[in-house]
Amino acid sequence: MPKDTRLLVHTEIMPMRWGDMDALGHINNTVYFRYMEQARIGWIIANGFTVDTRHPHGPVIVNASCTFLKPLVYPGEVEVRMYLDDLGRTSVGSWYELICDRELYAEGAAKIVWMDYASGKSVPLPASVIDLLTMREEG
Repeated sequence: MPKDTRLLVHTEIMPMRWGDMDALGHINNTVYFRYMEQARIGWIIANGFTVDTRHPHGPVIVNASCTFLKPLVYPGEVEVRMYLDDLGRTSVGSWYELICDRELYAEGAAKIVWMDYASGKSVPLPASVIDLLTMREEG
């Protein structure tokens, strides 16, 4: 998806932790996915949604990827920018930039699908998610 069509929806700054490093002396690759996850959860909660499976519907991730450009090294903070685009009936694409000291260290993506937790089947996206992206197209 071209970057110029993506809508920045959330930014979160997180500290790198000493324990996130691996034997190679940099933040372990799996932690990059945790950073993206935390930003995504921050966006979900900030928009009044929930990730509590006691509710009938909510977001799940059906795939995720990351391109590691440079190794993050403790100490420091990582800024995670979350973008949305690629609106579907039951899903939306999300993209992430991991930035440290104003430099891009990684890029990631995850497809978010709204799910009926009881049936395990996808359901239409909430109107507020659709509105967020369609208002941008109309404006």
